Amino acid sequence: MGFIRKLPHHLVESFKSTLDEVREADILMHVVDISHPNYEDQLAVVNKTLQELKAFDKPTVTIFNKMDLYETQTFDEWLGDETKEEILRDLYDRWSNELQGNVVFVSATERRNVEGLRETILNKVKELYAIRYPYKTMFY
Repeated sequence: MGFIRKLPHHLVESFKSTLDEVREADILMHVVDISHPNYEDQLAVVNKTLQELKAFDKPTVTIFNKMDLYETQTFDEWLGDETKEEILRDLYDRWSNELQGNVVFVSATERRNVEGLRETILNKVKELYAIRYPYKTMFY
């Protein structure tokens, strides 16, 4: 957890309690600012930290936020709609494959795909519930 060493001393203790919450959580929601130029590196650092915490195998939904900014930064006016659609499809396909489908792309400021996020979270909770309480789900 190299980035903890870079934190000011007075923040380390409060950050450790946040890490304890990660260990105790049933489901993790990993929000990624996809408009940040180093978002892939940031994603890798978080995943490495989860591995160090022995929490990498927890059910996780990765939420790529700020799709509106990503699109603005990525697409110049000269790109046609077909090219834009291809780039977005490739992006979705790539991360869906890498994260086993546990991924949602949203724009919180534009409230884009918020319903998709809700559905994804609900489905994860249902999956976890069925594993934890199989005898209750048999009767539904």
